[in-house]
Amino acid sequence: MLMPFEYRTVMEQKIEFVLMATANSKLNFKELCKRYKISRPTGYKWVSRFKEEGIIGLKERSRKPLQSPLKSKKEIEEYIIDLRKSEPEWGPKKIKRIMQNHKSESIYPFEIIPCKNTIGKILERNGLIDIEKSEKSKPPLHFEYSEPNELWQMDFKGYFAMLNNKHCHPLAILDDHSRFNIGLIACQNQMYLTVQQALIEAFKTYGLPERILSDNGSPWGTAGQDTETGVRSISKLEKWLITLNIKLIHGRAYHPQTQGKEERFNKTFKTEVLKYNNFKDIEHCQNYFNTWREKYNCLRPHEALDQDVPAEHYVPSARSYPDILPSVDYDSNVSVRTVKDHGVIYFMGRKVKVGKAFIGDNVGVKPTNIDGKYEVYFCNQYLRDINFKND
Repeated sequence: MLMPFEYRTVMEQKIEFVLMATANSKLNFKELCKRYKISRPTGYKWVSRFKEEGIIGLKERSRKPLQSPLKSKKEIEEYIIDLRKSEPEWGPKKIKRIMQNHKSESIYPFEIIPCKNTIGKILERNGLIDIEKSEKSKPPLHFEYSEPNELWQMDFKGYFAMLNNKHCHPLAILDDHSRFNIGLIACQNQMYLTVQQALIEAFKTYGLPERILSDNGSPWGTAGQDTETGVRSISKLEKWLITLNIKLIHGRAYHPQTQGKEERFNKTFKTEVLKYNNFKDIEHCQNYFNTWREKYNCLRPHEALDQDVPAEHYVPSARSYPDILPSVDYDSNVSVRTVKDHGVIYFMGRKVKVGKAFIGDNVGVKPTNIDGKYEVYFCNQYLRDINFKND
């Protein structure tokens, strides 16, 4: 069973919605409200309160902001220590940014926010920093796509045992540009239908990306792997994405750094979630994942984003998920062939292998500028050549 990651607390949904609604998105407000399953009046109310009061304005109206009386340095230090203990993997930069956010939201009750170095010294003095680990830290190099939804990265974290002696397989989907976590789903397996359902839920809320980067192997498919006939193998998942005009690309085999942001997310997930928790079952996993995901997207400062949160850099795609898959059509100059058993078509008296994933589907064969050479496509995806002149 797949636990739907969209099941979240009202407060978690409010925070993410207003950050999406106030971003510079091509998605209209009505469609955004539809994806978050709220009415437009409710959406406008949330946005208005957020603009006037910040995140605290999204809480129940009976909750009042804290006052800001004068406090001693000792009490400020205790505030920093409490933040560190609640998030033991967050360093001085993140803690300072959180304190700044708290102050703008009238949550932080002090006038002064110490500088990053002072926060670091406070943590070190209280035994909350591993000096050896800190000295090994190096600023990473970053490359990213220029706009949200140009590329999503997707991968399984690696399964772990739950207290019921079954396994959870966390599936993470990350936007390359913003580091926004599109989905963090507790799965019972790594099969095609499980991944497809997780992607459908993500597409319904955030729209369709241009391309998705995944690992090699099941259920994704393999990078550059040809069959014995020289035709690249296409997985069922890849074929489904092609029909949605989404390109599935693969990392280089044995080079996990190709998915650097996904690997970095997995490391954060491991240290902030798996390191400190034991989970009873899939439902327990998903509930905790949902809470942590909102914190990661909307509250946790990200160093690669200059301590902004990912939700400040992400906007949903304007391409909505269709209720019915689009039909596969080809231009008039393309010869259409139905893929038969064993994944073959017949063209000009020749049996041509195109792949078992396309059995029952129509593919298009179109001529090229080279005499005797044709190209085979499924939708807009090139599959292979047919070259009569060289045979």
